Amino acid sequence: INTEELEEEPMVNGDKSDCVPSDTVVSGNKGRAKHGNTETKTDGEGVDRAAASEQSNSTGKLRKKKKKQKSKKSTTGETLENGLEDIDRILERIEDRGGLARPGPPPLSSRKHVLHVEHRHLNPDTELKRYFGARAILGEQRPRQRQRVYPKSMWLTTPKSTWPRYSKPGLSMRLLETKKGLSSFMFEHSEEYQQVQHKFLAAVESMEPNNIVVLLQTSPYHVDSLLQLSDACRLQDDQEMARDLIERALYSMECAFHPLFSLTSGTCRLDYRRPENRSFYLALYKQMIFLEKRGCPRTALEYCKLILSLEPDEDPLCMLLLVDHLALRARSYDYLICLFQDWEAHRNLSQLPNFAFSVPLAYFLLSQQADHPQSERSAAREKASVLIRQALIMFPGVLMPLLEYCSVRPDTAVANHHFFGPNAQISQSPALSQLVSLYLGRSHFLWKEPAIMSWLEENVHEVVQAVDSGDPAVGACESRRRVLYQRAPRNIHRHVVLSEVKEAVATLPPDVTTQSVMGFDPLPPTDTIYSYVRPERQTPVGQANTVALFFRSLLPNYTTEEDRLQEERLDEEGGIADGLDRVQGLNRLMMAVREMMANFQFNDLDLPRRDRENPENQENPWI
Repeated sequence: INTEELEEEPMVNGDKSDCVPSDTVVSGNKGRAKHGNTETKTDGEGVDRAAASEQSNSTGKLRKKKKKQKSKKSTTGETLENGLEDIDRILERIEDRGGLARPGPPPLSSRKHVLHVEHRHLNPDTELKRYFGARAILGEQRPRQRQRVYPKSMWLTTPKSTWPRYSKPGLSMRLLETKKGLSSFMFEHSEEYQQVQHKFLAAVESMEPNNIVVLLQTSPYHVDSLLQLSDACRLQDDQEMARDLIERALYSMECAFHPLFSLTSGTCRLDYRRPENRSFYLALYKQMIFLEKRGCPRTALEYCKLILSLEPDEDPLCMLLLVDHLALRARSYDYLICLFQDWEAHRNLSQLPNFAFSVPLAYFLLSQQADHPQSERSAAREKASVLIRQALIMFPGVLMPLLEYCSVRPDTAVANHHFFGPNAQISQSPALSQLVSLYLGRSHFLWKEPAIMSWLEENVHEVVQAVDSGDPAVGACESRRRVLYQRAPRNIHRHVVLSEVKEAVATLPPDVTTQSVMGFDPLPPTDTIYSYVRPERQTPVGQANTVALFFRSLLPNYTTEEDRLQEERLDEEGGIADGLDRVQGLNRLMMAVREMMANFQFNDLDLPRRDRENPENQENPWI
């Protein structure tokens, strides 16, 4: 009996009838018995067939489940191969499920926790997918991945098929020491790379970008050349080429990483005093700026944390002046508050104007989120009000420029008050004015919302009342400003130069603005640690200075400073030079000039005219 015949049984009130039809009941006993036997037989076979069908359905479901599990395993394997999921997070999940503790280093402290970098947030595509969807981002990349030349996956960049074929340029990384859980590394240049570096410095001194282009044709992965040419392209408004050169520089340096160097642990250090390490700092910074302009503040924040983790104590690029801005743009308010709470004790972040105003703004923005409980929102708003009042008392010169940036006209009582008036900006030291200009030029648009302005107005009026009542905190903050902000350190000047914020660059001191600043090494540290020294070059006569050529044409014995140094070097090596010092060379030059001036004879040009007027005064007028 087929299943279709079972489904075609008579229906009574929507159900299958278990009794026989009426005409078979009227028939004889034999027929009834036969029919009853066939009926019971049919029922038994139907039940068996139904059970078999149910079993087959269950086995089909099991097969589908196994297929789904296999597909899930394959997809997780693909994510691991593509580097889309962090291995450390998978290990943490396994530990949580199994309850087993994995042997390893001790847990990171709070200071290291805020410097922890997540691999997946270093890829800007992760952030762009959240905005525009995966199809919009990966639609054009899928056919390219099949023909990709570089199978090695990188964390910082994605190699492009348009790049030159990669060959090791002579750049490597060495582990210096491991102490107290921190590992110090440094980049190393091979002899071949050093020769390319010397050629690059000569090309920079020539002030001709085409010389750097020629150098990159033979050494396409020289990092400093890529950084310098990127600045030249950016000044010519070729942003795409500038960003491509920075990514190529990062790729070259990432290929040279030491096996123990980690981008995410926050325990690896690079000394900025070594020139070989500075290229990595600057490449990360420039890539971070490109990501922020591209509309990826979350990825830029991760790059900022990475730069800060390489040397958090010295902070050579002064990333603490930028991390609050990126955190607010990325809406990572909790991270900014956590960083402030963990580092305030030993770094005094509240003494920086950017942290003094950004942290209360983060608290206020948290209080505006509807998904938080009402108690947490009210506590965050109260904390924000307390901190913004402290910031206004500590930095009163911020208020009026901030309102001017936001196109807000202040109240008459506030504008004419002596605490917030023009005297507040005039009395600021140049170092403090530089920090204020940097913060306002970069983050003023974050305060333009009407809710933020109304909250700021309430606290400004409370500060005015506190000043009028003689609050002792006002005098304490004034004396603290006079002591702390006397002169900005060199890392702040370096950060201002790299930021290119016009308002802050205008406040740089003359000793910084008068010296030449190179894009591949802006304001190098005074205590630089050199691994190798650039050899001295002999300047040919055809390439000498114009003034030196003029004096040499007049005075064959004239010696320039470079010639004197060359003579001294030859004298040390056993040459025939006398090794005259600077005083002797200067005296010889002055004696030659005196001799030349003494031999000059001046002829009276008016004498022929006078003789023509008085011919009797001359013996022979035609001679």
